[in-house]
This record gives sequence, C-alpha cells and structure tokens, in this order.
Amino acid sequence: MRRAVWLLLVLAAGVASFIAIRARADHAANLRAVLAQIRLPPGFEISLYGLVPNARGLALSPDGKTLIVGSSSDKVFRVELGSDKARGVTTFAPIQKFILPTGPCFAPDGALFIATFDRILRFAPRPGGWDEDHPQVIVPPGRLIPADEQSRGHGMRVCRIGPDGKLYVAVGQPTNVPTPAQQTLFAQWGMGGILRFERDGGNREIFASGIRNSVGMDFEPGTENLWFTDNQVDGMGDDIPPEELNKAPRMGLNFGFPWYGGGHVRTKSWASDSPPAGVVFPERELDAHAADLGMIFYRGTTFPEQWRGIFIAQHGSWNRSVPIGARVIFLPFHDGKPGAEIPFAEGWNRGETPYLGRPVALAELPDGSLIVSDDQEGALYRISYHGK
Repeated sequence: MRRAVWLLLVLAAGVASFIAIRARADHAANLRAVLAQIRLPPGFEISLYGLVPNARGLALSPDGKTLIVGSSSDKVFRVELGSDKARGVTTFAPIQKFILPTGPCFAPDGALFIATFDRILRFAPRPGGWDEDHPQVIVPPGRLIPADEQSRGHGMRVCRIGPDGKLYVAVGQPTNVPTPAQQTLFAQWGMGGILRFERDGGNREIFASGIRNSVGMDFEPGTENLWFTDNQVDGMGDDIPPEELNKAPRMGLNFGFPWYGGGHVRTKSWASDSPPAGVVFPERELDAHAADLGMIFYRGTTFPEQWRGIFIAQHGSWNRSVPIGARVIFLPFHDGKPGAEIPFAEGWNRGETPYLGRPVALAELPDGSLIVSDDQEGALYRISYHGK
C-alpha cells in the first residue's frame, strides 16, 4: 500500500513538472511571437532573454556575469548571463521572504543591496556569489518609512550607489495627491523623495524632496548629477500633467510636488498654497501618464553614436482614454542636456489594454546590449545592434 501511494506521488509530481515545463514553453513561444511585432530602429533586434516571474528592477554584478532581478512578489532572482539568452534563472536567497523587493543595486566591492517596501538589506560578497543565508538589515522597518505606514501605494523602491560611495533610495509617497496633514508626515520622513545613507545604513538624509513617485534613477557618467524619472498626478485629464525627467546635482532640492502635479501644472487641491521657494522644474517634460519607470545612461559603444544617450522604460498608462506608453523611449543627451523623447522599442501597446507587455527597467550588459524587464509577462528581453 505504501509503495502504491509513493508511486502515485511520484507520478503526480512528474505530471505537474511536465505541465509546468509545457506552460513555460508555450509562454516563451507566445512572447517570441509578440517580439516579432516590436518596432525598432534599423539594425536593432529584440529577443527573449529569459523568463523571470514579476520581473522589476535590474542590477548587473560588478564582474558582469550575473544579473539580479527584483520582483513585485516576495522573491528575488539570479540570472546567469549568456551571450544571447540567460544560461540559468534561479531564486536568490530562497529562504528569505521579501516584501516587494523591487530595487537591487551593487556597490563596487560586490556587495548587493536590495531595497524593499519597508527595509534595505545588504548581502555580503563571497567567492562565487553572495552570502544569501545571512543578509544584514542595514535599514530596518520603522527607519525607511514610518512603522505604521501600511499602504503599498507607490511602494516600489529603486536604489543606486553614487559616485560618493553612498546609497541612494527613491521612496514614493503613497497617495495620488496628499492632504496637508499627510504631506506634513511624508515631508518629515522624506516619502516622496530620495533618501541617502552610508553603505552601512547610517546617516539617513533626505537628499531630494517634492517628488511624487520615482521608480528610475541613474548618475550621469563622469559627474555627481543624479537623474530620475517621476510619475505624476492621475485624474487630471488625458494630456496633463506631464511626466518628468529631473536632475539633482546636489542635496536639498525640492521638485515641487504636491504644489505642482507635473511640470508647471498646479494641482487643484494645492493651487491656493504658495509653493516652496526655489522649486526645481524638470529638465525634460515627458508624455502624460505614460508611467516612465526605469532609466539609464547608455555607457557602451556598441550602439551607433546617435543612439547613445538616455533610455527610459515606459510601463504604460492606466487612467487615460487612449493608452500610451508600454514601450522604451530614447532621449539624445549632449552637453548635459536631454533632447526630446524618441520611440525606440514599441509595439506592446495596440491602443487598448491589456498591453502585450509592460517594460519596467533597463540594464546594459557588458557587450553593450540592453536588457528590458517586463513584470506583466514575467520576462527579460535583450535589445542588440547588428548593423544594417
């Protein structure tokens, strides 16, 4: 009897495994069919690099061999890089239970930081990887955001290590437009801003404020200028307010929210209040409600010179009568100034929802190709250049 039960369990496990493998294969085939419809400039190609559930933020290890992928679930993933597709995808630190671990980033010494909804963890490097079983909670619950702040609205964090060696973390404020009482609390904590820490979690500072919800940032090469996207107010109409691309060359700047809902557009509930002195307006206004998330400066030389600048992943609108976004855009960058946005990879948006994919974040691989994460489809795409 026991042997029969054991055989049935083995058979059931085998059937379940076969079904899962078949489902992944079917999903990959469907994604390849979608990618065949994506429009790119001449000479560029897009391909399926790997399947990663709920894929969000991306961080390339300093040795260029591993991509750490955050997610909108409770897991983080480790992707071993191959030339044209991932060599393997495994769960990173599988015994850990994360809360929205969307923001991984690396320090030059190989230490991995993961910014989650309510805390920041550090994984020490060791030969062949990281100490996945013993992370250090460098910013514990109650220090990143208030301990009683339970809202998950705008709870997707991103992080970067700056040229100064410090840790920068974007923290969105959790409402569409806050009340005065809410704004007092958010301003006190730096929610709706960018925080800065020492790499051990000490010396918590509000580096920038007046930001609604930034889910993408990068440092301009060769400078200490921090650039970041900002998602702006919903419900004001199809074409206002604009999304933003901002620059913070120093600490202490205020970017205008909630007095401004995006660009120079005032919010209705704060229209009679005087904004703070010295508000910094965006370096470039972007299409309203496109949900500009991850952004990077392209540092490689593989792409033609005209395609070396800023790339931004647009997640796509949800509160607009005709959806826009769900694409990757490019902004030329010359003499410290970004140009107007240019569609780079598009075709996931058919003019209606649901989209065929929703780009989230970008990473540049050592060969100069780009990886794009898609949390809707649980996928990573590779954009490469092969010439005309």
